[in-house]
Amino acid sequence: MQLPKGHAMGFGARVGQTIQTAYVVRDIHQAIDWWIDEARVGPWFLLDHFLAPDHVYRGAQATGDVAIAMAFAGSICIELIQPLDDNLSVYKDLIDRRGYGFHHIGVAVSDVDAEIPDYEARGYTVAYRAQVPTGGSVAYLDDGHNDPGMLELIPATSGMDEAFTRFYAAAQNWDGSDRVRPFA
Repeated sequence: MQLPKGHAMGFGARVGQTIQTAYVVRDIHQAIDWWIDEARVGPWFLLDHFLAPDHVYRGAQATGDVAIAMAFAGSICIELIQPLDDNLSVYKDLIDRRGYGFHHIGVAVSDVDAEIPDYEARGYTVAYRAQVPTGGSVAYLDDGHNDPGMLELIPATSGMDEAFTRFYAAAQNWDGSDRVRPFA
């Protein structure tokens, strides 16, 4: 179920706001350790592989497999992405251009497809589409400059709200144990 613009979600954000900041990393486990040990962010929810036949990179079937981990710092989801191969992807695009580090922000929207034309009118192109486990299909938008990074439109579904709220709740009063947990 799509959530309407302005709807308050269980992790402290509203539909229409930035809800995520994402980084591409060389080694997801080392990156998780840094975020826990240095930034005190956790626990982390890890998805070992994220690639499906319906993923599209710049108009063709995507072939780049990645590992993804998410945790919450306040009401912002921190996402870590490690490419698992050298195949073309939106992640490799920015790594090749400027190295590892910040990749994109994610904005929760009621209707990804309805938002895209407005961004295209401002010079963005759809670089990547992917069905996500929480419902709907995300869209990564590229403005050709990517400074500071790309933009991801995240479908604000009840499944996304439930998953992000579960990750957020786990971070509240986290005692440092059980550092990495399954994504599902």
